[in-house]
Amino acid sequence: MAAGRLRNENSNGLCWVGGILASVLGVLILYRLVARKRRRNGGECVKSMRTAKDEESRSVNENGGGDFDVIVVGAGVAGSALAYTLGKDGRRVHVIERDLSEPDRIVGELLQPGGYLKLIELGLEDCVEKIDAQQVFGYALFKDGRNTRLSYPLEMFSSDVSGRSFHNGRFIQKMREKAATLPNVQLEQGTVTSLLEDNGTVKGIQYKTRTGQELTAYAPLTVVCDGCFSNLRRSLCDPKVDVPSCFVGLVLENCNLPYANHGHVILADPSPILFYPISSTEVRCLVDVPGQKVPSISNGEMANYLKTVVAPQVPPEILDAFVAAVDRGNMRTMPNRSMPAIPHPTPGALLMGDAFNMRHPLTGGGMTVALSDIVVLRDLLRPLRNLNDAPALCRYLESFYTLRKPVASTINTLAGALHKVFCASPDEARKEMRQACFDYLCLGGLFSTGPISLLSGLNPRPLSLVLHFFAVAIYGVGRLLLPLPSPKRIWIGFRLISGASGIIFPIIRAEGVRQMFFPATVPAYYRAPPVK
Repeated sequence: MAAGRLRNENSNGLCWVGGILASVLGVLILYRLVARKRRRNGGECVKSMRTAKDEESRSVNENGGGDFDVIVVGAGVAGSALAYTLGKDGRRVHVIERDLSEPDRIVGELLQPGGYLKLIELGLEDCVEKIDAQQVFGYALFKDGRNTRLSYPLEMFSSDVSGRSFHNGRFIQKMREKAATLPNVQLEQGTVTSLLEDNGTVKGIQYKTRTGQELTAYAPLTVVCDGCFSNLRRSLCDPKVDVPSCFVGLVLENCNLPYANHGHVILADPSPILFYPISSTEVRCLVDVPGQKVPSISNGEMANYLKTVVAPQVPPEILDAFVAAVDRGNMRTMPNRSMPAIPHPTPGALLMGDAFNMRHPLTGGGMTVALSDIVVLRDLLRPLRNLNDAPALCRYLESFYTLRKPVASTINTLAGALHKVFCASPDEARKEMRQACFDYLCLGGLFSTGPISLLSGLNPRPLSLVLHFFAVAIYGVGRLLLPLPSPKRIWIGFRLISGASGIIFPIIRAEGVRQMFFPATVPAYYRAPPVK
């Protein structure tokens, strides 16, 4: 009995020890399995963390200080407004501008009422405050001793809505300051030397800092808006730049224009002269000189030209101030460029502003077009949180080029057509067209408010533009044929209509007939945002 009990106790002890050993062995096996899985997962986690860290390091090194959603090249009117607009929508924006000091230009000083409404829509209306900007309520047109006032149709708007004229540099600095107040917008001074492309997709830019250091910056979308002298546009569009004339700029001091708070257009020979206030004590004068070559300023040819050819056609109220400005000698010239928008849709990049599309500055429509384009682009980008799919984004943004057309093409076409009509010509038909345009606008009512609403950007409708343009031509023919037509007058009338067609139709063709008049028939018009 004792021996049996001993064997049972030994057996139970062995079972107990065996159970403990089996448990320990199971724990070891389980531990090894778990450890192996952890090592596998841990390796992937380490690999993932390393990749993220490396990517962050690459991003910091290549972006020069952080990740960005959009790179904006240029901080002029278009670039500054775009940076603020995208930054306000939560985008991380890196703006690179060649020179962040205050610009000093003789154009970009008149913002039409339509442009001011876009400024309000973008939340930038305070940028025209505290820069001594002047309200503009319309135009005064002068020809051969006669004049007429053309007021903007502002009855439907608040009293604050009007045109604005100012020093271009002050306005741009205010916009830059406003953009810089956003924590996700970084402004940097540097010169962009090239776009960085990979298999046809723009990945970012290469640029030199103000100290000469060469850096690269990367972002899913690069917007090029570096102005009329852009060195990057050739890879993003088909630039066909025309220079029909040059502006000679002067500043008249302490003088009163015949019509306060109005722009003044003198239909002079050989081409128009503009006057408009840019501060409470200064009036900008821009003399249009046909062609690409202007009289030399250095040898006194320019001063002689202004005194002998231009001064006799200046309204007497401001003649003395004009001559005094010529005598001071602070004259500057600027080529007037015209370039229709002919884009090359490129993944990862977009052109805007004068780098993309220019028109003759006679009508002061450049800033209105730029701000309108920014509103269109903002609305297109708002539904997108991720901009990294460059091909899909490029296809989607093709609609931008169509959606911008009604406003842009109306202002572009009007600017080009008016400059051709307003320039003097020895041709009888062109003389009649010029006189008919002046007399048509003098009729008042619909005949003046229609064209001025087009010019101001308040009613940018291409069809309305064409109707008014040919109404002027028909009005001119009617003047020729009444009271009694003659073979010579009939012939001049025929050439007038032919000449009018020769002025406007090439401009419309360059702008794109389908996009201008029938944008809804363009497939990209309905293109939906890419799916995530």
